[in-house]
Amino acid sequence: MQYTSGMSFPDIPRLLQTSICSILFLTSACSLLPQAEQSLQDNTADAVQLAATLSTTDEPIQDNASQAELTLLASTKPIHADAGRIVQTLAASDSGSLHNIPEQDIEQTHAVPVPNLNLTEGQASSNEPAAEPWNPDIWSRIRTGFRLDHHLAERRVKQQLNWFINNPDYLQRVIKRSEPYLYYIVESLSASNMPLELSLLPIVESAFDPFAYSHGRASGLWQFIPSTAHLYGIRIDWWYDGRRDLIDSTSAAIDFLEDLHQHFDGDWELALASYNSGMGMVGKAIRSNKKQLKPANFWYLKLPRETQSYVPKLLALSAIINDPEHYNIQLPSLANQAYLTTVDIKAQIDLALAADLADIDLDRLYRLNPGYNQWATHPDGPHRLVLPVKQAGNFEAHLKQLPDASRVSWKRHIIKTGENLGSIAHQYGVNVSTIKQTNHLSGDMIRAGRTLLIPSAIAENYAMSINGRADNREDYYRKRFGTEPTLYRVSAGDSLWSIAMQFNVSIRSLAKWNGIGTNGILPQGKEMKIFIPGTNRQKPKSPEKLRTIRYKVRKGDSLSRIASKFRVTVASIKSWNEKIRNSTYIQPGDQITIIVDVTASL
Repeated sequence: MQYTSGMSFPDIPRLLQTSICSILFLTSACSLLPQAEQSLQDNTADAVQLAATLSTTDEPIQDNASQAELTLLASTKPIHADAGRIVQTLAASDSGSLHNIPEQDIEQTHAVPVPNLNLTEGQASSNEPAAEPWNPDIWSRIRTGFRLDHHLAERRVKQQLNWFINNPDYLQRVIKRSEPYLYYIVESLSASNMPLELSLLPIVESAFDPFAYSHGRASGLWQFIPSTAHLYGIRIDWWYDGRRDLIDSTSAAIDFLEDLHQHFDGDWELALASYNSGMGMVGKAIRSNKKQLKPANFWYLKLPRETQSYVPKLLALSAIINDPEHYNIQLPSLANQAYLTTVDIKAQIDLALAADLADIDLDRLYRLNPGYNQWATHPDGPHRLVLPVKQAGNFEAHLKQLPDASRVSWKRHIIKTGENLGSIAHQYGVNVSTIKQTNHLSGDMIRAGRTLLIPSAIAENYAMSINGRADNREDYYRKRFGTEPTLYRVSAGDSLWSIAMQFNVSIRSLAKWNGIGTNGILPQGKEMKIFIPGTNRQKPKSPEKLRTIRYKVRKGDSLSRIASKFRVTVASIKSWNEKIRNSTYIQPGDQITIIVDVTASL
C-alpha cells in the first residue's frame, strides 16, 4: 500500500499514539464544561473575566471604570454607538460610577452581545439585549432621568426645601392636579433627551393650572408671554390660545429650553434663570460679574428676587421627588402610563356636544383642552381633542355617526337698518372675523335686509370658556368683597395706573379683577370692574372741606392726568363740565371746573 503523504509504515504507531492523546485531552476538556458553567453562576469575578474574553471590542477598558461595571452596563442597557464617550465619562469621574453617565449616552441601539450575569438557574443565556426595566409609577421613571446637580448645600435650596416640608398639603394638591398632564410631559422630555427635572417646572411656573395667568401676561402650564409664544409658533386669537394647550405649549417649552441651554453653553441653571427672567437679564448679569472678576455661574449672579428663588425651587422639588422618605413626604401614586390621548376631529365642533359624545363633564373637557377660548373648537384648527384614554374610543364611534352639519349650531340673522358687524358679533357672542369668514365677506360693509349665518352655542352655560371664567371671577370677588363692582369704561389715554389711582386701588388688584396683565394696553371702550369693599368706600366730603377751582388745560394734559393730579376721577370731571361730558379730548387753554378736597395732598 502506498501513502500519498509520503509517510513510511514505521510512522503509523507514532500517529496512533498522538491521536489517542488528543482524544484523551478533548475528553478531559469536555468534562470541565459543567464546572465552568457552575463557576459562571457562582463566581462573579470569573464571569467578568469571561465577559472580557468574549468581548468583540478591541478598545482597552479604562482603569477606573471596572470590568464589572462595564459588563453590567452592557447587560442592562445596550451600549450606544458612541461607547467611547461613555468610557471617557466614567474615566473622568472620581469613582467611575455608572450614575455619572448622562442618560442620553445610553440608548437601545448598537448592542454589544455579552453574557447575562443575572440568569437564574434553568434559564438559557441569550445574546439579545435586556429590555429596559419598566417603572410602575411615574416617580420612579422621573428619578431615572434626573441629571442636574440639586445643590442641597446651597442656602436658597435649603430655604425652598423647608417651605415644601412645612407645607406638604400644597405639594399634595399640585401633584394631584398634575395627573392628567405629567405623563405626556415626561414622554415629551424623554423623547427630546432632556433632564426630567424639567417635568417639575410647571409646578414652579403655574402649580399645574393650565388657566394660570400672571400679572406679566404669562399664561398656561409653562407660562408663556405673548411675544415668546408667537416666536415659537403658538397660535393666539379669539378662538384659541395655544399657551394653555398641553401639546402646543409643551412642544414650545422644550424648544425654548433647548435654545436657552445651547445659548448658555450647556448650563441648565443659567438656561432656567433665563426662562424666568429673560436671556437679556441673565446675559447682563454675567457680563457684570466678569467685569468685576466674579464667578459667572447662577449662584453668584445679581438677578431679580423671583429668579433667585426660581431655580432653587425647582432643585428643591427635584430633591424631594428623588428621596421623599428622607424629607418625610409621601407622594401621591401616579401611574407610569398614558392618561390622555388625542383624537382627530377633522373639523370644528361645539364643546358641549363633544362632552356629551365623550360622556364626560364639560368643565373637565375644558380642563383637558384649555386652549379653546370659546364654546367651540377653532374653525381653522387645531382639529383635535385631548381626551382620557378610556373615553376616546366611545367618542370616536359616536363622532362617526354625527352628521357634519350637526357639529355646530347655526342661526340666521336678518340685518336691520343701523346694524354693523360689530354690534351683530356682540349680540351673538362671536367676533367679527368669524362672521366675515362664515359668510365669505371681504369687507365690513353689510346691507339691511340681507341674511347672515351666525355660529351659535348649543348649551346655555360654558363656565370654563373665557367669558364663563370671567363671570366666575366676578362672582368670586362679589362674594369676597360683599358688594357689586363699580363699572368703568376705558377712555382714550387711560391706563391701569391712572384707573387704579382714580379708584385708590392697586394696579395688581385691578388686573386680577379683570383677568388682564399689569403691563398691557387697555383698548378704548373696554369695561373695567372695580371692587371696593363697602367699609372702604369714601364718604361724601363735608362742604367745608371741598373747594371749586378753575383749571386751565396745559399742553400735554389729558383728563386722566388731570384727574390723577387732583385725586378725582375722569367721570367726576366730566360730570362737573357739561361741555366735555361727551368728549374724549381737551385742548390747551380750555377752562374746566374741578371740585377738590382741600385736606388732600396734591
